[in-house]
Amino acid sequence: MATAAIFSSMRRRRSPSVEAFLAPVDLSEVALVQTLVAISSELVSCFSDKVFFFQRRNSRCLIRKIEVLVVLLEYVKDSESGSMSKLPSTAILCFKELYLLLYRSKILLDYCAQSSKLWLLLQNPSISSHFHDLNQEISTLLDVFPLNDLELSDDVREQVELLQKQARNPKLYVDESDEGLRVKLFSFLDDFGNGRIPNHGDLRLFFVERLWIRDSISFRREIEFLEEQIVNHEGDIEPTACVLNGFVAIVRYCRFLLFGFEEDEVLFLSRGQKKPRKGLIAREIADTFLTVPKDFCCPISLELMRDPVIVSTGQTYDRSSITRWIEEGHCTCPKTGQMLDHTRLVPNRALRNLIVQWCTAHGVPYDPPETRDASAESFAAACPIKAAVEANRATATLLIKQLADGSQGAQTIASREIRLLTKTGKENRAFIAGAGAIPHLRKLLSSSSPIAQENSVTAMLNLSIHDKNKRLIIDEDGCLTSIVEVLKLGLTTEARENAAATLFSLSAVHDFKKRIADQEGAIEALAGLLRVGTSRGKKDAVMALFNLSTHTDNCARMIKARAVAELVGALQNEGVAEEAAGALALIVRQPIGAEAVGKEEMAVSRLITMMRCGTPRGKENAVAALLELCRSGGAAATERVLKTPALAGLLQTLLFTGTKRARRKAASLARVFHRCENTSLHPSGFRNGNSTTNISTFGADVSVPMSLSVL
Repeated sequence: MATAAIFSSMRRRRSPSVEAFLAPVDLSEVALVQTLVAISSELVSCFSDKVFFFQRRNSRCLIRKIEVLVVLLEYVKDSESGSMSKLPSTAILCFKELYLLLYRSKILLDYCAQSSKLWLLLQNPSISSHFHDLNQEISTLLDVFPLNDLELSDDVREQVELLQKQARNPKLYVDESDEGLRVKLFSFLDDFGNGRIPNHGDLRLFFVERLWIRDSISFRREIEFLEEQIVNHEGDIEPTACVLNGFVAIVRYCRFLLFGFEEDEVLFLSRGQKKPRKGLIAREIADTFLTVPKDFCCPISLELMRDPVIVSTGQTYDRSSITRWIEEGHCTCPKTGQMLDHTRLVPNRALRNLIVQWCTAHGVPYDPPETRDASAESFAAACPIKAAVEANRATATLLIKQLADGSQGAQTIASREIRLLTKTGKENRAFIAGAGAIPHLRKLLSSSSPIAQENSVTAMLNLSIHDKNKRLIIDEDGCLTSIVEVLKLGLTTEARENAAATLFSLSAVHDFKKRIADQEGAIEALAGLLRVGTSRGKKDAVMALFNLSTHTDNCARMIKARAVAELVGALQNEGVAEEAAGALALIVRQPIGAEAVGKEEMAVSRLITMMRCGTPRGKENAVAALLELCRSGGAAATERVLKTPALAGLLQTLLFTGTKRARRKAASLARVFHRCENTSLHPSGFRNGNSTTNISTFGADVSVPMSLSVL
C-alpha cells in the first residue's frame, strides 16, 4: 500500500516534459531508437549535475547506468540504415522495455529532486526500494539483451559488458546517515508525545545544520508539502496521516522557535498571500458551503448533528437541541408529535460514525461529544495525536506572545498561524482561547492591514466552532461589536464574509441570538451581504439570518432592517433560496412578520415558484411559509395565497411526491382551504367528504387524506 501510494504521488508530481514518455511505443525500429536516444540524453542532461540532498548514491548509480545506455543507443542510431533494419527481434523487445524503464527513472529522479526534504527523509526506505527495483529490472534487461547479435565497436561493447557485470545481483542500498536522521526525526515525535519538548539546541542542529532548512519560508514550504501529501493520498499513505499531522505540528513549532517572525516572511505575505488550500490548511466553516445530507441534520436545528441521540419514539436529534426542547417543558417528539414515554437519550453511535466519515471526506470540522470513548483509540494512534497537540500548544504559546507584544508584522503572521492552528481540532481551539488569544485577536479586527484583519476574523470564526468558546467571544468586551464592524466595513470581501460566518456560528446558541440582532447595523449588514455578496457570502448571510429568525424577539428588528425584503429577493437565488424560505417560514409565524411578508409584492409568487421548482427541502420550507402566512396573516393574506391559480396542482403534487414534512404542510394548507369555504374567501368549492376533502381550483382536483397529522 505504501509503495503504491508513493508511486502514485510520483506520477502526480511529474514535470510537464515527462508527458512525452506516455506516447505509445508502437514505433518503427528507427523511430524507437531515436526516441530512446532523445529520452536517455535528456535524463543525463537534466540530472547528471543535479545535487540530490537525499538518495545521492542511488541517484548517481542510476544516472551512470543511463549514461552507458546512451552510448549504446547513439551507436545503434548512427549505424547504417541497413544495419538498423537487421535488429534482432529480441533487441526490439528489450528497447521497448527500456522505454518504460526510462519513463520510471524520470519519475523517480524528478520525485527526488522536487519533493521536500522532510518528505524524502520519511520515505527514505521506500524510495530506496524503488531504486532497487529499477536496478533489478535493468539488470534483467541487460542479461537478456542480445549483445552478441549486434555489430558494435569494441569500445561500446566493452562498456556495455562492464555494465552488465556491475548490474548483476544488485543490492538494496539505504543510506545509513539518512536513516539515522529519519530515526532522529521520529524521536522528536516521541518526545512531544510523552510531554517532553526537545532541547532548542537539538532542534537547531537537526533542522538547520543537518537538513539545511535555514529560513522561515523554507520551513513553510516543508509544512505545505507535508500537508499536500496528507490531502492527496486520502489516507493511503505511510506514515499515516495521524503521524504526518504530528510532524507538521513539530515543524511549525520549530519554525517560530528557531527563526521567530522574520521580516522577509512579512514581505512574503504582503506580496500575495497564498489562498488557503482545501483540506488540512483551511476550510473555514466548510459545512456552510456544502449540502449536508438531510439524515445528518437535526430536525429541530436543521444543522449538522454533533452528538446524535435517539428518543423513545425512535427519532434521532442532536443532543443539545432535544435537551433544550425537553427543558422547555415539552413532552412530545418534535418530529412525530407522539408523547415521549421517557426522557432518556440513547447515543446513536452508528449515525455518528457515518457523520464523522462524511466530515472527514469533505474536510468539514467536526467536534465530537465531550464524553468520547478514549479506549477506542490505540496507543499507536494516541502517541502522534498527543505529539501534535503538545507541539501545537507550544506553538500557540509563542504566537499569543507575539499577538500581545510583537510588531505589526509579527502580529499579522501570528494571526495567520492561529487561523491555521484553529483548523486542527477542538483541543487547539480550546487551548488557544483559554490562553488568552481572543482579546488580542479582537484588537486586530480593527487593524488597518487587510491581511491582519482577515486572518483575525477568520481565526475568531474558527475558535467559535468550539461551543465553549462562543461565550468567551460574546463576553469579551467589544468583541461582538468589532465583528459586526468587520461585517459592515471589512477591508476585504473574505473578511466580511467570515464575519458573517462568525455571527452564524455564534447565533447557534439561543441566548446569543437577541444580543447579535441588537448590535447596531448587524442585521442590515447581513441583509446587504445577502443582496450583493458572493455566492459564499450570501450563504453565510442567509444562514445567520435564519438562525436569528428563530428567536421571536428578533422579528420586529429584522423587519425594520429590511431583512424580510432581502429574504424574499433571495428566493430567486438557487444557492440560498432553501434557507431564505425557511427563515420566512419562521418570521411569518408572528402577525407582524406575516404582515411584512404580505406587503412584499413578489413573496407569494416566489414561494409558489419554489414549490414547483425548488429542492425537496426548499419545497418543504415554501409550503410551510405559505401555511404560516395564512395562519398569522389574517384574511387578506389568506385570500392572496388561495387565489394563486397554480397552488392546488402544486399541493396535489406535494401530497403524493413530497417529503413527509412537505406532505403534512400541504395537508394543513388544504384544511385552511376547507375552513375558508364557509367565509367565501375562495370561489372554488372545498367540499368535505367522509374521509377526504376535494379541492377544486381552476379545474384541479386534489384528494387530501384527512388522517394526516399536522405539526
